[in-house]
Amino acid sequence: MESMTITASDVNRLRQQTGAGMMDCKNALVEANGDFEVATDLLRKKGQKVAAKRGDNEAKEGFILAQASEDGKIGIIMTLNCETDFVAKNATFGQFVQTIMDIALAKLPSTAEELVALPYDDKLTIEQKIVDQVGVIGEKLVLSNFAKVTAEKVAAYNHPGNQLAAIVALNSGSEVAADAGKQVAMQIAAMNPLALNKDGIDEDTIQRELEVGKELAIQEGKPAEMAEKISQGRLNKFFQENTLLSQPFVRDNKLTVEQFLNSAEKGLTVVDFKRFSLS
Repeated sequence: MESMTITASDVNRLRQQTGAGMMDCKNALVEANGDFEVATDLLRKKGQKVAAKRGDNEAKEGFILAQASEDGKIGIIMTLNCETDFVAKNATFGQFVQTIMDIALAKLPSTAEELVALPYDDKLTIEQKIVDQVGVIGEKLVLSNFAKVTAEKVAAYNHPGNQLAAIVALNSGSEVAADAGKQVAMQIAAMNPLALNKDGIDEDTIQRELEVGKELAIQEGKPAEMAEKISQGRLNKFFQENTLLSQPFVRDNKLTVEQFLNSAEKGLTVVDFKRFSLS
């Protein structure tokens, strides 16, 4: 049987559908004798082979995206990792992450596992599309982090470069809360709090901070009974520096974040937050 002639138009059409390279598309169409569905499957298999081959590679670079729903009541933050900064900064890669985010905000999955099982289009799930993109890009891709928060108002902040992002959930749905939330989301990105307040710090961390504080005081020549009090004071300072509501507000360090929120709207506070960073 004579092979079908593959035109530049055919190659371009398959490239538009799959995002694969021109030569990959041409070779797939030749192998499939011009059948677009078969050629698409061949490219998918190529992606799966590349994914398996690169399975041991480290995917430390990536693109982090945080976004709130249109009504501002739900926020999602996710990380799609890749191997190189070159890919992470590629506009097409960023658009791919945005498309996944659009699906997430439409379907509202609760976990990364639920997200990747959702349809990406009428043929592939998100997980299958990620594998396809491994074949297109030639790098390991991993959806490594995903979180969703729900509240009266959710604000998102994406740091330029998309290597750092944060979402913050507040107990009021007002416009004032929306504006304050954006500022607090930036605070979370910049100051990396460990928890909302001291109740969110685990007991092991507290005990470790007390031990370190006590040991430092003893090394400074303080008697044991005084060292206990000094370590407690240092623990309180640790809480102030590492819990969001107690941190000095970056735009006015005379106020804590808690005081800033209350000054913006009486009773306004944060009920949850998430922060993802590549570093």
